[in-house]
Amino acid sequence: MTDLKAMLSGGGDILLLPGQLYTGGACRGKMGVLVRKGRYHDIDDAATLVARYPEIEPIHLPDHLLMPGFIDSHTHLTQSFGKSLVFGEPSEIFRRIWVPLESSMDERMVHLSGKLAALECLRGGFTTAVDAGTRSDGCIHALAQAARETGLRTVIGFICNDRGGAANIPERDAILDRARAHLDDWQDDPLIHPSLAISIPEVASDDMLHDVSQMAGQAGAIFQTHVNEHLVAVERSLVARGQRPIEHLAAIGALGPHALLAHSTLITPGELNLLRDSGAAVAYNPVASLWKGNAIAPALQMEALGVRFGLGTDGTRADGFRLMDAGESLQRAGTGLATGDSSCGGGWLWLEAATSRAADCAGLSKVTGAVQEGLAADFLLVDLDRPEFTPSHDLVWELVRYGNRDQIDAVFTEGRLRIWQGWPVDWDARALMAEIRDVADKAIAGAGIQRIHPVSADHKSRCADRDL
Repeated sequence: MTDLKAMLSGGGDILLLPGQLYTGGACRGKMGVLVRKGRYHDIDDAATLVARYPEIEPIHLPDHLLMPGFIDSHTHLTQSFGKSLVFGEPSEIFRRIWVPLESSMDERMVHLSGKLAALECLRGGFTTAVDAGTRSDGCIHALAQAARETGLRTVIGFICNDRGGAANIPERDAILDRARAHLDDWQDDPLIHPSLAISIPEVASDDMLHDVSQMAGQAGAIFQTHVNEHLVAVERSLVARGQRPIEHLAAIGALGPHALLAHSTLITPGELNLLRDSGAAVAYNPVASLWKGNAIAPALQMEALGVRFGLGTDGTRADGFRLMDAGESLQRAGTGLATGDSSCGGGWLWLEAATSRAADCAGLSKVTGAVQEGLAADFLLVDLDRPEFTPSHDLVWELVRYGNRDQIDAVFTEGRLRIWQGWPVDWDARALMAEIRDVADKAIAGAGIQRIHPVSADHKSRCADRDL
């Protein structure tokens, strides 16, 4: 395996001959892939490729699957310092935990948090992450630097709130000027893709929601916001505007194919039709629904209606395989058991939702998300020589239900090996973790966080005292 790592790290053209290749919606044997200058240059029958490029020594991978990297369609890279603080907390944790934490972080803290989160993403097989925007004022370049240093392809949202929910609220014109600059700053960056975001519709004026959405769409970027996640937010929208959040966005012209709406769990049939008719996409975050949400997004109904959706973590657990499992499991528990639907989409739907469909939702379908000639070579090498995949009868289903991040041997972005058997190949992850351990407690203590739920040991004592 050490020799294989060296071969994969060599740079230049790489001719890979995996035992299985996931492309075009199926796992296929006896195929080969030539990676050149960070792109898939040629994909063909293995013997044909070897004959076509006799000057390149092929790398034989008979026990591996080559598949596109996972794409996290919704996450928060600057929340990694406080990830377990939200366990057992009631809804709208952003008000009591995330806004205080992110607002207190300086540039160094943003860089460290972003780099830790990016490491977790890559270890879990995510080659791309869509970050919803940090509330830490003026620190986006630190976040981008963390993504570059790790090799994580990242869509970075710039938050444009003009009515709260961020560390600093500039004047309207200043927000729009900074939004334009953000879209311009990353046009030629190979790994960083700009996006505009508003945390939730109620923290922006109608004019700002409309203008920011249109600005993103005209620039070929995505517009991100959280909608219909918690009952209290839906009710506030009804009280303030007489409309639910998605209805409100539609009424002011903020929806469209460029819009990526996180969660969309508490959603009416009429709002589903608005999503379908507008072409807007949804980030379906099943683990977030399990851990901290009020409901489950009706992903199977979205699929039946033609509503675009991709899988996202919402910063919960960075394991692409377990994310697919959660995506299917919640649909089965939420609707499949009651309706006798034993398939709940089939394994293929969840694999697509974690790769090519998520790329489409992120505005990156022409960049990544599939093993396809011309796209960026963002891929995984998964070890199939494992008990979980033996014997193998339906590898796509098996990836959804048996896959786990410890089966990933290699993670590539832009044709470069970034992770080998769980650890970076060109920087010291353990040094990063040691530095974070030195500063995290102080950062949390000074952030003004309000938790409702005690840590587990204290919770157990309280339950014992109450004889619960």
